[in-house]
Amino acid sequence: MTRTTNRTATVKRSTCESTVEVSVDLDGTGRARIETGVPFYDHMLASFARHSLIDVTVVATGDVDVDAHHTVEDVAIGLGEAVAQALGDKAGISRFGDATVPLDEALVLAVVDVAGRPYCVHTGEPEGQAYVVIGGTYVGSLTRHVLETFAAHAGIALHVRVLAGRDPHHIVEAQYKALARAMRAAVALDARVDGIPSAKGTL
Repeated sequence: MTRTTNRTATVKRSTCESTVEVSVDLDGTGRARIETGVPFYDHMLASFARHSLIDVTVVATGDVDVDAHHTVEDVAIGLGEAVAQALGDKAGISRFGDATVPLDEALVLAVVDVAGRPYCVHTGEPEGQAYVVIGGTYVGSLTRHVLETFAAHAGIALHVRVLAGRDPHHIVEAQYKALARAMRAAVALDARVDGIPSAKGTL
């Protein structure tokens, strides 16, 4: 199996609520330039890049003075679309990926199928996690929204289970890192894969 094209993409998205530009390189080294105006989200996306080995650039401006929600959502849309475009026809990829990632007391399992059929199952966060505000602007409920939005626009089936956790920051960060490691495995090129990794011949 020989890769003949670069697995890169850039997506631009502009609405009345935000302007977003996202670039990815699936064969990168985990480099990140993240500017969303939501510092904790910047931290999470930088962690995602580092542990997925996907180079990620995000430059976003939005109405964060109103709420972080719009910018966070639009960046997740752009990131998902960029990953989908960079994957192309998905020839030669491993397709499936899973990871169980600890962060001190927190433990998260993420499983990915890059099948073109978007679906997200997200379970296990402790009661009250959705209402916690981290870093002044990031509300805990945004984590599920990011995962659902990314899965929908990347065209992946994604299962995320929080198996343990107490600290809200750790619970969120372990989820981004688990997603990153699962994506790293799923989009990796496998020399033994001949063409599209599906009995149907398409993904």
